[in-house]
Amino acid sequence: MISLTDTQKIGMGLTGFGVFFLFFGMILFFDKALLAIGNVLFVAGLAFVIGLERTFRFFFQKHKMKATGFFLGGVLVVLIGWPLIGMIFEIYGFFLLFRGFFPVVVGFIRRVPVLGSLLNLPGIRSFVDKVGESNNMV
Repeated sequence: MISLTDTQKIGMGLTGFGVFFLFFGMILFFDKALLAIGNVLFVAGLAFVIGLERTFRFFFQKHKMKATGFFLGGVLVVLIGWPLIGMIFEIYGFFLLFRGFFPVVVGFIRRVPVLGSLLNLPGIRSFVDKVGESNNMV
């Protein structure tokens, strides 16, 4: 089992609450207050989990500047008060930022008994295969 420091445990909690508030804010027709809280908690939790320096190194790599711009720009647009446009920017930036992790996640989910069989259904399989391909950032 992986042992986590107290700081990482706090970060996991903050990240979890951030994802919850983001999801709940989208369910409630893009409530800007919930989305803003979710954004702040998610980014703060990420910094607690992997550390402040590694967070900055992850977001500000030269080949990820476009993705970072869209993600953090979306956070800013949500905080300003345009939640739908901000979330579109954030989702696009999120997919660009974390594109390299998708093959790992798809490979893991395919090994889970029930979820793996769901991913092999005819309509879903082609989409998951496309998402699971490891492509370089454009």
